[in-house]
Amino acid sequence: MRVASFRPLAGAMWCLVFLAVIQIEANPARAQTAAAPAVTQGEEAAPLQDIHSEILAARVEAIRAHLAALGAAVPRLSQEVSGAADLLSQELRGRSLLDIILLMLGSLSLGAGAEWFFRRATATARQRAVSRMVSTAGERARAVGSRLAFGLADLSIFGLGSIAAFLILDWPPLLRRTVLAYLFAVLLLRVALLGGRILLAPRSAAHSDPEALRVIPMTDEAARFWYHRLLLFAGWFVFGWATVELLRTLGFSPDGRRLVAYALGIGLLAIAIGTVWTWADQPSAVATETENRPRHYALRMWLLSLGLLVLWGLWVASLMGLFWLLVVALILPQAIKITKRSARHLLRPPEGAEASHNHELAAVYLDRGVRALLLVGAALFLAWVWGIDPSEMTTRDTVATRLVRGVLSSVVILLVADFIWQVVKTQVDRRLAATQVTGLPGSAEALRQARLRTLLPMLRMAVFIVLATVAVLMALSSLGVEIGPLIAGAGIFGVAVGFGSQTLVKDVISGIFYLLDDAFRVGEYVQSGSYKGTVESLGFRSVKLRHHRGPIFTVPYGQLGAVENMSRDWVIDKVTINVTYDTDLDKAKKVIKQVGKELAADPEFAPNIIEPLKMQGVEQFGEFAIQLRMKMTTRPGEQFVIRRKAFAMLKTAFDENGIRFAFPTVQVAGRDEAEPAAARQVLTLVKGKQSEEGVQPG
Repeated sequence: MRVASFRPLAGAMWCLVFLAVIQIEANPARAQTAAAPAVTQGEEAAPLQDIHSEILAARVEAIRAHLAALGAAVPRLSQEVSGAADLLSQELRGRSLLDIILLMLGSLSLGAGAEWFFRRATATARQRAVSRMVSTAGERARAVGSRLAFGLADLSIFGLGSIAAFLILDWPPLLRRTVLAYLFAVLLLRVALLGGRILLAPRSAAHSDPEALRVIPMTDEAARFWYHRLLLFAGWFVFGWATVELLRTLGFSPDGRRLVAYALGIGLLAIAIGTVWTWADQPSAVATETENRPRHYALRMWLLSLGLLVLWGLWVASLMGLFWLLVVALILPQAIKITKRSARHLLRPPEGAEASHNHELAAVYLDRGVRALLLVGAALFLAWVWGIDPSEMTTRDTVATRLVRGVLSSVVILLVADFIWQVVKTQVDRRLAATQVTGLPGSAEALRQARLRTLLPMLRMAVFIVLATVAVLMALSSLGVEIGPLIAGAGIFGVAVGFGSQTLVKDVISGIFYLLDDAFRVGEYVQSGSYKGTVESLGFRSVKLRHHRGPIFTVPYGQLGAVENMSRDWVIDKVTINVTYDTDLDKAKKVIKQVGKELAADPEFAPNIIEPLKMQGVEQFGEFAIQLRMKMTTRPGEQFVIRRKAFAMLKTAFDENGIRFAFPTVQVAGRDEAEPAAARQVLTLVKGKQSEEGVQPG
């Protein structure tokens, strides 16, 4: 029985939307600035709807003013460029722009040289750590950790060398800030590329199998595609950011810098949309996906492109709260999805081996831990973006802050409940998978596994119901809902349902006692009245029986009554055959005994035969045959196949030993051959009387 998992992500997203709605209420200063003038003491406060209308009008007016300022800054942009050029020429003091570029390249070259020497010094250790065979999860984790450690060391050496060269040279103040911004941009780009190499492993000269070192499950083509796109997007972003910072240093106005930033943002938008549509023509990203693309795949691409355009529009309109909310809403679900796949891919067992209990639990711990960090990080990031102080929210006691605290507590409760459920579900699924490899039929191990297959799904369902109920009640309590009356009302409602649904209660209680008595298990063949079949599943109030001809019966436990279980321990199969009256019974007994020995020695049937076939004796004398009774003891359900084989072997053995099977016959005789006994007697009497009277016969 498959049970749906908790979905804490939905609660987290509702939390984020709720935070966006109460953003202005959680920031009184911002609300007072954006809204109409506050109502003085003694005046009647405006209705809540009017306040919201005023806030919305103020926001629309702020957007209009922002766009008007951008439009007014367009004609001044050429003047600001000229002023920046004059300022830069004064700062250079006779130096050419080429000299500055060479100095910057010299700083970067010194950092690259230091990194090269470090690589040469650690080449042996690096080669030994990266080129070793990777098969188990521990070896894979150590290999990824080694690559990350060496990558961070390379990045640190490069940064220290570049900054040291920068500090040695004498830079004018303006150029110092400019060069430092671009050096920082280069370091950020290196960090992004290091993360891409660790997660995607697009290529590896030291290792023959890049997929063994890859954290996110992808094909080699997909890994190279996303790595190149990451390089392009990160490079454009960091150098665009450094350029905007350079404009600040050169004295550009805020509106002028925004115009340049928005223009550079069009480049990021083009890269993102180009990635979406280029990826549509690439192979599947996830190596384990084999499904074909759905029909609405193109529609999804168009909607995603539209979402990226909306993001750029929100940024231009300076609606940063909604902008970051949409960014998180787009990225967070995909990040959680990738985290789940990556955890199982990183901790997968060796090739050809089955996943062990430790692998499954480690994957659950890693997946749920990273998911919790992502959700909490997203909430804290949005709180920081929106200017919400969490510590202030804990001290304030307003309706909005109480609701926010309740929603956050509810999300934490659902996360913990989801974590517990995943651990329990993994344990139960592992035990169920282990019970599929059964022992010998009828053995103690096979019986124990059958009982586990019966009880574990019901235990899983019970744990899910308890966890869901407790989590929902705790979440409602954290939101300020009084759950005491709710529990009491639920109890009263349960009593009312009990009186009105006595049959249901009877079915449930009967099912509990059937399980306690171990009356039947999943996979056993049972009969109760006119219902018989193999137990397929045990439900909350009924059992499903699959008849051997195909139909399935759903029988409530209360209607079962006495249950005849035909699949326990052993079964005695008795067989009767008919032989002719001239049969040598001692010879027939020996032949039957020999057939039983040969059948018991057959490796195909021997495990299912407890006592071999043997003759019990003469059952009765029939009108046309002697009935011989035989019996054998087999495993439950195996007697039918063994009986068919025994009949075939008996036919062959009887033919070889001259023993004939008897069957009913009809004999028709003519007058010349035989006459009825009464007629013969009458004829004899007549002839005798005639001879006494002296009459010649005839």
